[in-house]
Amino acid sequence: MLSCACWLQPFLFALLASVLLTLGENCPTSCLCPDPHTVDCSGKGLTRLPDSIPLDVRRLLLSDNWIPRIPTDFLVLYSDLVYLDLRNNSLSRIEPGTLSTASRLVFLDLGSNNLTEIPKGTFGESRSLIKLRLGNNPHLSAVNEDAFQGLTSLRELELERNALSGLQVGALNQLPSLRVVRLEGNPWVCNCSFASLFSWLMDNRQKLPNGKSVPGFVS
Repeated sequence: MLSCACWLQPFLFALLASVLLTLGENCPTSCLCPDPHTVDCSGKGLTRLPDSIPLDVRRLLLSDNWIPRIPTDFLVLYSDLVYLDLRNNSLSRIEPGTLSTASRLVFLDLGSNNLTEIPKGTFGESRSLIKLRLGNNPHLSAVNEDAFQGLTSLRELELERNALSGLQVGALNQLPSLRVVRLEGNPWVCNCSFASLFSWLMDNRQKLPNGKSVPGFVS
């Protein structure tokens, strides 16, 4: 039995080397691919999206780079993508329709970018999306009332520490599955339009993080 194992050992090493080589060939330059369906390009100083991303990627990690935009056709080929992390880049806008083909996307992090607004159709009715992070965008001052239209599975929405002085309740009412919403750290303005949001927050305070009180606002 021992001699048989020794005889097979070179072939097992060759097979393992072949698998590792294949994974390396499918991995974008300077990125890491810890498994066949994960591409990790975090903190690589990228100024654009990497080339040669495997078509069957499921987790794409692109945080802590300098990426300024996502091409509108970028996700057309990546139908298996479920996790996309673009936190801490230089994104100033997401063109409507860019995410319309991301039919399986569950997690999307666009936090800590330079977004200024979230227009109608930004997420293209990504019905599988469960968690959406939009916090820490210091110039984000406008969210269209139909910005989240079609996100019927969304459970967690993060809009904390942006530049929002107000938010239309209609944007939140389009999220039937919403369980957690983060709004703290925005410069809310107390005016007539804020009254509806304040009322919604009072009625839905259980959806605020840790059951906290309604976020403060300025007059």
